Amino acid sequence: MFDSCPERETENATPLPSEVADDVLQDAYSNAVISAAERAGPAVVRVEVLKAQKGGPSRPAGVGSGVVISPDGLVLTNSHVVHGASDFRLTDAEGRAMEARVLGEDPDTDLALLRAGSARNLAIAPIGDSKSLKRGQLVVAIGNPLGFESTVTAGVVSALGRSLRAGNGRLIEDVIQTDAALNPGNSGGPLVNARGEVIGINTAIIRGAQGICFAVASNTAQFVLGELIQHGRVRRGFIGIAAQTAAVSRGHARLAGLGNATGAMITALEPGGPASSAGLMTYDIIVRADGEAVTGVDDLIRLLSHERIDRAVTVEALRRGQLKSFDVRPNERPMPKAA
Repeated sequence: MFDSCPERETENATPLPSEVADDVLQDAYSNAVISAAERAGPAVVRVEVLKAQKGGPSRPAGVGSGVVISPDGLVLTNSHVVHGASDFRLTDAEGRAMEARVLGEDPDTDLALLRAGSARNLAIAPIGDSKSLKRGQLVVAIGNPLGFESTVTAGVVSALGRSLRAGNGRLIEDVIQTDAALNPGNSGGPLVNARGEVIGINTAIIRGAQGICFAVASNTAQFVLGELIQHGRVRRGFIGIAAQTAAVSRGHARLAGLGNATGAMITALEPGGPASSAGLMTYDIIVRADGEAVTGVDDLIRLLSHERIDRAVTVEALRRGQLKSFDVRPNERPMPKAA
Protein backbone atom coordinates (compact mmCIF):
# COMPACT_ATOMS: atom_id res chain seq x y z
CA MET A 1 0.00 0.00 0.00
CA PHE A 2 1.33 3.42 -0.93
CA ASP A 3 2.05 5.46 2.21
CA SER A 4 2.05 9.21 1.62
CA CYS A 5 3.66 11.36 4.35
CA PRO A 6 3.72 15.02 3.32
CA GLU A 7 4.84 16.16 6.77
CA ARG A 8 8.02 14.05 6.59
CA GLU A 9 8.65 15.19 3.04
CA THR A 10 8.42 18.83 4.13
CA GLU A 11 10.81 18.29 7.02
CA ASN A 12 13.42 16.64 4.82
CA ALA A 13 12.94 18.90 1.82
CA THR A 14 16.05 20.55 0.42
CA PRO A 15 15.78 24.39 0.40
CA LEU A 16 15.23 25.83 -3.02
CA PRO A 17 18.16 27.77 -4.53
CA SER A 18 16.21 31.04 -4.37
CA GLU A 19 15.55 30.52 -0.64
CA VAL A 20 19.24 29.87 0.02
CA ALA A 21 20.16 32.96 -1.99
CA ASP A 22 17.75 35.12 0.03
CA ASP A 23 19.24 33.89 3.30
CA VAL A 24 22.77 34.52 2.09
CA LEU A 25 21.88 38.02 0.91
CA GLN A 26 20.17 38.87 4.19
CA ASP A 27 23.19 37.70 6.16
CA ALA A 28 25.57 39.64 3.88
CA TYR A 29 23.46 42.80 4.27
CA SER A 30 23.35 42.44 8.06
CA ASN A 31 27.09 41.79 8.26
CA ALA A 32 27.84 44.85 6.10
CA VAL A 33 25.74 47.12 8.33
CA ILE A 34 27.19 45.64 11.52
CA SER A 35 30.75 46.02 10.22
CA ALA A 36 30.20 49.64 9.19
CA ALA A 37 28.63 50.49 12.55
CA GLU A 38 31.42 48.81 14.53
CA ARG A 39 34.12 50.62 12.55
CA ALA A 40 32.65 54.13 12.55
CA GLY A 41 30.41 54.06 15.64
CA PRO A 42 33.15 54.70 18.26
CA ALA A 43 34.08 57.95 16.44
CA VAL A 44 30.56 59.43 16.64
CA VAL A 45 29.96 61.98 19.40
CA ARG A 46 26.95 63.72 20.86
CA VAL A 47 27.24 67.51 20.47
CA GLU A 48 25.43 69.54 23.12
CA VAL A 49 25.08 73.29 22.81
CA LEU A 50 25.27 74.81 26.30
CA LYS A 51 23.53 77.99 27.42
CA ALA A 52 24.70 79.89 30.49
CA GLN A 53 22.20 80.57 33.26
CA LYS A 54 22.38 83.32 35.82
CA GLY A 55 23.44 81.93 39.16
CA GLY A 56 23.57 78.35 37.95
CA PRO A 57 25.36 75.88 35.72
CA SER A 58 25.01 75.91 31.95
CA ARG A 59 22.16 73.84 30.57
CA PRO A 60 21.79 72.06 27.21
CA ALA A 61 20.07 74.24 24.62
CA GLY A 62 20.37 71.96 21.59
CA VAL A 63 21.71 68.57 20.58
CA GLY A 64 23.30 67.23 17.42
CA SER A 65 25.94 64.74 16.37
CA GLY A 66 29.52 64.89 15.15
CA VAL A 67 32.29 62.61 13.96
CA VAL A 68 35.90 62.60 15.17
CA ILE A 69 38.32 62.76 12.24
CA SER A 70 41.67 63.05 14.07
CA PRO A 71 42.96 61.48 17.33
CA ASP A 72 43.73 64.93 18.80
CA GLY A 73 40.05 65.87 18.80
CA LEU A 74 39.02 67.45 15.49
CA VAL A 75 35.28 66.92 15.06
CA LEU A 76 33.16 67.57 11.96
CA THR A 77 29.54 68.57 12.47
CA ASN A 78 26.89 70.87 10.96
CA SER A 79 27.11 74.64 11.04
CA HIS A 80 23.44 74.84 11.99
CA VAL A 81 24.13 72.73 15.10
CA VAL A 82 26.74 75.13 16.51
CA HIS A 83 25.97 78.48 14.86
CA GLY A 84 25.69 81.40 17.27
CA ALA A 85 26.83 79.41 20.32
CA SER A 86 30.16 79.44 22.17
CA ASP A 87 29.99 76.62 24.73
CA PHE A 88 29.74 72.96 23.80
CA ARG A 89 30.02 69.56 25.41
CA LEU A 90 30.94 66.43 23.48
CA THR A 91 30.12 62.93 24.71
CA ASP A 92 31.73 59.95 23.02
CA ALA A 93 30.42 56.41 22.63
CA GLU A 94 31.99 55.38 25.97
CA GLY A 95 30.21 58.17 27.84
CA ARG A 96 33.27 60.41 28.28
CA ALA A 97 32.36 64.11 28.28
CA MET A 98 34.67 66.88 27.09
CA GLU A 99 34.38 70.59 26.44
CA ALA A 100 34.85 71.86 22.88
CA ARG A 101 35.24 75.06 20.89
CA VAL A 102 34.55 76.04 17.29
CA LEU A 103 37.62 76.33 15.06
CA GLY A 104 35.55 77.54 12.11
CA GLU A 105 32.29 77.07 10.27
CA ASP A 106 31.00 77.39 6.73
CA PRO A 107 27.24 78.07 6.57
CA ASP A 108 27.40 77.81 2.76
CA THR A 109 27.95 74.06 3.09
CA ASP A 110 26.42 73.68 6.58
CA LEU A 111 29.72 72.37 7.96
CA ALA A 112 31.64 73.27 11.11
CA LEU A 113 34.86 72.11 12.73
CA LEU A 114 35.18 71.67 16.50
CA ARG A 115 38.20 70.99 18.68
CA ALA A 116 37.73 68.82 21.78
CA GLY A 117 39.40 70.61 24.67
CA SER A 118 41.14 67.85 26.60
CA ALA A 119 40.66 64.39 25.09
CA ARG A 120 43.38 62.73 23.06
CA ASN A 121 43.76 59.38 21.27
CA LEU A 122 40.11 59.39 20.37
CA ALA A 123 38.64 56.82 18.01
CA ILE A 124 38.41 58.24 14.49
CA ALA A 125 36.51 57.53 11.30
CA PRO A 126 38.43 57.85 8.01
CA ILE A 127 37.03 60.13 5.32
CA GLY A 128 36.21 58.32 2.07
CA ASP A 129 35.79 59.39 -1.55
CA SER A 130 32.20 60.44 -2.23
CA LYS A 131 32.87 60.50 -5.97
CA SER A 132 33.09 56.71 -5.93
CA LEU A 133 29.47 56.38 -4.74
CA LYS A 134 26.81 54.76 -6.91
CA ARG A 135 23.04 54.98 -6.75
CA GLY A 136 21.72 51.99 -4.86
CA GLN A 137 24.89 51.59 -2.79
CA LEU A 138 24.48 50.62 0.87
CA VAL A 139 25.04 53.48 3.35
CA VAL A 140 24.73 53.67 7.13
CA ALA A 141 23.84 56.76 9.21
CA ILE A 142 25.04 56.98 12.82
CA GLY A 143 23.99 59.65 15.30
CA ASN A 144 21.91 60.65 18.29
CA PRO A 145 18.38 61.24 17.00
CA LEU A 146 15.87 62.57 19.52
CA GLY A 147 18.32 61.86 22.33
CA PHE A 148 18.72 58.14 21.56
CA GLU A 149 22.47 57.59 21.71
CA SER A 150 24.49 55.81 19.00
CA THR A 151 21.53 55.01 16.77
CA VAL A 152 22.28 53.17 13.51
CA THR A 153 20.04 53.32 10.44
CA ALA A 154 20.75 51.88 7.02
CA GLY A 155 19.59 52.51 3.48
CA VAL A 156 20.90 53.21 0.02
CA VAL A 157 22.19 56.15 -1.95
CA SER A 158 19.00 57.38 -3.63
CA ALA A 159 20.59 60.08 -5.79
CA LEU A 160 23.83 62.02 -6.20
CA GLY A 161 24.70 65.61 -7.06
CA ARG A 162 21.58 67.16 -5.51
CA SER A 163 21.35 70.83 -4.49
CA LEU A 164 19.93 71.78 -1.09
CA ARG A 165 19.22 75.23 0.32
CA ALA A 166 21.21 75.95 3.48
CA GLY A 167 19.87 77.85 6.46
CA ASN A 168 21.45 81.07 5.18
CA GLY A 169 19.57 80.78 1.88
CA ARG A 170 22.49 79.64 -0.28
CA LEU A 171 22.48 76.39 -2.22
CA ILE A 172 24.68 73.56 -0.98
CA GLU A 173 25.92 71.73 -4.05
CA ASP A 174 26.83 68.05 -4.52
CA VAL A 175 24.52 66.73 -1.82
CA ILE A 176 23.88 63.00 -1.36
CA GLN A 177 20.23 61.90 -1.14
CA THR A 178 19.59 58.77 0.91
CA ASP A 179 16.71 56.86 2.42
CA ALA A 180 18.66 55.99 5.60
CA ALA A 181 16.32 57.34 8.28
CA LEU A 182 17.35 60.64 9.90
CA ASN A 183 15.67 62.54 12.72
CA PRO A 184 16.43 65.71 14.71
CA GLY A 185 19.71 65.03 16.50
CA ASN A 186 21.25 63.15 13.56
CA SER A 187 22.49 66.47 12.17
CA GLY A 188 26.29 66.51 11.92
CA GLY A 189 26.68 62.75 12.23
CA PRO A 190 28.38 60.64 9.58
CA LEU A 191 26.94 58.79 6.62
CA VAL A 192 29.34 55.89 6.05
CA ASN A 193 29.89 53.18 3.45
CA ALA A 194 30.24 49.47 4.14
CA ARG A 195 33.95 49.96 4.96
CA GLY A 196 33.07 52.45 7.72
CA GLU A 197 34.46 55.41 5.75
CA VAL A 198 32.68 58.77 6.09
CA ILE A 199 31.23 59.61 2.68
CA GLY A 200 28.84 62.32 3.89
CA ILE A 201 27.84 64.52 6.84
CA ASN A 202 24.12 64.20 7.54
CA THR A 203 22.47 67.59 7.29
CA ALA A 204 18.72 67.60 6.62
CA ILE A 205 15.42 65.85 6.31
CA ILE A 206 12.29 66.99 4.50
CA ARG A 207 9.50 67.12 7.03
CA GLY A 208 6.41 65.24 5.90
CA ALA A 209 8.39 63.18 3.39
CA GLN A 210 9.44 59.59 3.97
CA GLY A 211 12.82 58.26 2.95
CA ILE A 212 14.21 61.58 1.65
CA CYS A 213 17.27 62.65 3.64
CA PHE A 214 20.44 64.50 2.71
CA ALA A 215 24.16 64.54 3.50
CA VAL A 216 26.95 66.90 2.41
CA ALA A 217 29.40 64.89 0.28
CA SER A 218 32.72 63.97 1.91
CA ASN A 219 34.78 65.46 -0.93
CA THR A 220 33.14 68.83 -0.28
CA ALA A 221 33.78 68.32 3.45
CA GLN A 222 37.48 67.61 2.76
CA PHE A 223 37.83 70.91 0.90
CA VAL A 224 36.02 72.86 3.63
CA LEU A 225 38.04 71.09 6.33
CA GLY A 226 41.33 72.19 4.78
CA GLU A 227 40.17 75.80 4.51
CA LEU A 228 38.88 75.90 8.09
CA ILE A 229 42.12 74.46 9.47
CA GLN A 230 44.22 76.96 7.50
CA HIS A 231 42.11 80.11 7.66
CA GLY A 232 39.24 79.55 10.07
CA ARG A 233 36.82 80.27 7.21
CA VAL A 234 36.30 79.36 3.59
CA ARG A 235 37.19 82.04 1.06
CA ARG A 236 35.84 80.97 -2.32
CA GLY A 237 35.10 82.22 -5.79
CA PHE A 238 31.52 82.76 -6.91
CA ILE A 239 30.31 82.57 -10.51
CA GLY A 240 26.57 82.82 -9.91
CA ILE A 241 25.27 79.36 -10.76
CA ALA A 242 23.46 76.43 -9.21
CA ALA A 243 24.60 73.09 -10.60
CA GLN A 244 24.34 69.35 -10.21
CA THR A 245 26.54 66.45 -11.25
CA ALA A 246 25.32 65.03 -14.57
CA ALA A 247 26.39 62.33 -17.01
CA VAL A 248 28.31 63.23 -20.16
CA SER A 249 27.31 61.27 -23.27
CA ARG A 250 30.08 58.95 -24.44
CA GLY A 251 29.59 60.14 -28.00
CA HIS A 252 29.82 63.81 -27.03
CA ALA A 253 32.88 63.14 -24.87
CA ARG A 254 34.60 61.29 -27.72
CA LEU A 255 33.86 64.04 -30.27
CA ALA A 256 35.12 66.72 -27.87
CA GLY A 257 38.23 64.75 -26.91
CA LEU A 258 37.17 64.53 -23.26
CA GLY A 259 37.85 61.85 -20.69
CA ASN A 260 34.87 62.92 -18.57
CA ALA A 261 32.04 60.54 -17.86
CA THR A 262 30.34 63.28 -15.80
CA GLY A 263 30.39 67.05 -15.42
CA ALA A 264 28.66 69.90 -13.56
CA MET A 265 25.38 70.82 -15.28
CA ILE A 266 24.13 74.36 -14.70
CA THR A 267 20.57 74.32 -13.38
CA ALA A 268 20.19 78.04 -12.61
CA LEU A 269 22.04 81.28 -13.32
CA GLU A 270 22.17 84.51 -11.34
CA PRO A 271 21.22 87.38 -13.69
CA GLY A 272 24.24 89.59 -14.27
CA GLY A 273 26.53 87.13 -12.44
CA PRO A 274 29.99 86.17 -13.73
CA ALA A 275 28.78 82.99 -15.51
CA SER A 276 25.77 84.68 -17.09
CA SER A 277 27.87 87.65 -18.22
CA ALA A 278 30.41 85.29 -19.81
CA GLY A 279 27.66 83.62 -21.90
CA LEU A 280 27.06 80.37 -20.02
CA MET A 281 23.50 79.05 -20.06
CA THR A 282 21.34 76.63 -18.09
CA TYR A 283 21.86 72.97 -19.08
CA ASP A 284 25.45 73.68 -20.16
CA ILE A 285 27.65 70.93 -18.67
CA ILE A 286 30.94 72.31 -17.35
CA VAL A 287 33.71 69.79 -18.02
CA ARG A 288 36.91 71.82 -17.52
CA ALA A 289 38.02 74.92 -15.63
CA ASP A 290 41.49 76.43 -16.00
CA GLY A 291 42.53 73.29 -17.87
CA GLU A 292 41.52 70.94 -15.03
CA ALA A 293 38.81 68.33 -15.45
CA VAL A 294 35.45 69.03 -13.80
CA THR A 295 33.70 65.72 -13.24
CA GLY A 296 31.13 67.01 -10.78
CA VAL A 297 30.04 69.85 -8.56
CA ASP A 298 32.64 69.02 -5.92
CA ASP A 299 35.42 69.58 -8.49
CA LEU A 300 33.94 72.96 -9.40
CA ILE A 301 33.70 73.99 -5.73
CA ARG A 302 37.33 72.97 -5.20
CA LEU A 303 38.56 74.82 -8.28
CA LEU A 304 36.73 78.03 -7.40
CA SER A 305 39.22 78.69 -4.61
CA HIS A 306 40.43 82.07 -3.41
CA GLU A 307 43.38 81.97 -5.87
CA ARG A 308 40.95 82.36 -8.79
CA ILE A 309 38.99 85.34 -7.43
CA ASP A 310 39.03 88.41 -9.73
CA ARG A 311 41.02 86.76 -12.50
CA ALA A 312 39.89 85.28 -15.79
CA VAL A 313 39.20 81.55 -15.65
CA THR A 314 38.68 79.58 -18.87
CA VAL A 315 35.58 77.44 -18.41
CA GLU A 316 34.81 74.77 -21.01
CA ALA A 317 31.27 73.41 -21.27
CA LEU A 318 29.26 71.09 -23.47
CA ARG A 319 26.23 72.73 -25.07
CA ARG A 320 24.02 70.38 -27.09
CA GLY A 321 27.06 68.14 -27.60
CA GLN A 322 29.46 70.90 -28.74
CA LEU A 323 32.40 72.00 -26.60
CA LYS A 324 32.43 75.76 -26.01
CA SER A 325 34.88 77.96 -24.11
CA PHE A 326 34.07 80.95 -21.87
CA ASP A 327 36.19 83.45 -19.95
CA VAL A 328 34.65 83.80 -16.48
CA ARG A 329 35.91 86.15 -13.79
CA PRO A 330 34.80 84.84 -10.36
CA ASN A 331 33.83 87.26 -7.63
CA GLU A 332 34.50 86.59 -3.97
CA ARG A 333 31.45 85.03 -2.41
CA PRO A 334 30.33 87.41 0.33
CA MET A 335 30.43 86.18 3.91
CA PRO A 336 26.96 85.48 5.32
CA LYS A 337 25.58 88.13 7.61
CA ALA A 338 25.61 87.28 11.28
CA ALA A 339 22.26 86.17 12.62
